[in-house]
Amino acid sequence: MLTFDGQIFSKLPQSGTSIFAIMSKMAIDHQAINLSQGFPDFPISEKLIARVNHYMKKGFNQYAPMPGVLPLRKAIAQKAEKTYGVSYDPENEITITAGATQAIYTAISAFIKEGNEVIIFEPAYDSYAPAVKINGGLVKYVELTAPLFKINWNDVKRMISNRTRMIIINSPHNPTGSLLDESDMMQLDVITRNTDIIVLSDEVYEHLIFNNQKHQSACCFPGLVNRSMVIGSFGKTFHATGWKTGFVMAPADLTAEFRKLHQFTVFASNTPIQYAIADFLEDDANYTHLPAFYQSKRDFFAEKLKSSRFELIPCHGTYFQLLSYKAISDEPEMVFAERLVKEHRIALIPLAPFYQQNQSQQLMRVCFAKKEETLSKAAEILCRI
Repeated sequence: MLTFDGQIFSKLPQSGTSIFAIMSKMAIDHQAINLSQGFPDFPISEKLIARVNHYMKKGFNQYAPMPGVLPLRKAIAQKAEKTYGVSYDPENEITITAGATQAIYTAISAFIKEGNEVIIFEPAYDSYAPAVKINGGLVKYVELTAPLFKINWNDVKRMISNRTRMIIINSPHNPTGSLLDESDMMQLDVITRNTDIIVLSDEVYEHLIFNNQKHQSACCFPGLVNRSMVIGSFGKTFHATGWKTGFVMAPADLTAEFRKLHQFTVFASNTPIQYAIADFLEDDANYTHLPAFYQSKRDFFAEKLKSSRFELIPCHGTYFQLLSYKAISDEPEMVFAERLVKEHRIALIPLAPFYQQNQSQQLMRVCFAKKEETLSKAAEILCRI
C-alpha cells in the first residue's frame, strides 16, 4: 500500500465524527433502541413509492435539469402560494437540491468569503459552522435563552458589524423544538433593513408545528423575502430522509449565484423522485395532516413519560423532544448518554455538541418520529432510570 509522506493541511482541524454517527453506531453495537438520529422508523406512503417506480419504469432515470425538473419547481411554487401567499418564479427562483444539507452548504459557499461574518444561533444544527469556516468566514454565536430557547435580539444587534454577511435562522428549531414567532421575524426584518445581509432560513420542519401555531416563514415578510434563501426538505416532510431531496426558494439574483455553485457541487438530484414528489404535492392532504400526526406522537410519548424522573422541555415543532435529567444525575451529557446506551440499551443525543463550547446543561434530545411500539418500549426504559 502506498502512503502519503507529506503534511496534510486540514480545513476543519477541530472537526471529528458527528454526534449522530457516534450515537447511532453505539446503538447498533449495544443493540439499543435508537432515538438519537432524526429519522422515522415507520414506512412512507405506498402511493409515493408507486409514483417513483412509475417514473423509473417510464425511463426517467437520467440526469435531471440542473435547477431541477420543472414540474416539481412549479409544484413548490404553487404550494408556497397556497401556504404562505407568496409568489416564486419556478424558472428563476426555485432550485431542487440533493437534500437540505447540500442546499445549506451551497448557499453558504455562494456568498461567504474570507473575513465575512455569519451569525448563528446555538444550540445549532452541526452543519452550519463548518460550512462557514471552510469558506473563510467567521462565525459569531448568539446563544438562545434557555429553557424556552428564545432569541435575545439585543444580543443580535450587538453582533452586527459591517462585516456581517449572513444570519442563519432555523424554525421550527433543531434540536430544541422552539419556534420563531411573528415578533421575532419582524425584529429580524428591522435589524437587516438597509443592509446587504442575507438571511439563510432553514425551514425543513415547516409542516411539523403543534397546538395550531403558525409557521412564520421568512418568505411571508416583505422586508425579508427579498434577502432570504428559504431551505426546505421533502425528506422531512414525506418521512423519506434517505432520498436526500430538498429545495431552495430565493429571489432571482440570489438564485443565480446559488446555481453557479450548485451546478459544480452536485449538478442535479434524483430524477424519478423529483417527478414523483411533483405528483404527490398535487394533493394538499399529503402534507397538511402532518401537524396533527406528529403532535399525536409527541403527546403519546409525553404521556408515557409522566412517571419518569425526566423533565420535558416544551416542544412546539420538529420531531424532537428535549429531556432534562437534572433530577437523575449531575453527570456531563456525553457521559450520561453513553451510560444510557451501555446500561439501559437506549440511545439519545446530548445537547452539548450543538454548542461551540460543548457545554453541558443536562439535556438530551429525543427523536419521537417513531412507531408507538418503539416509543412505548423507550418510555418503559426511561421510566426505570
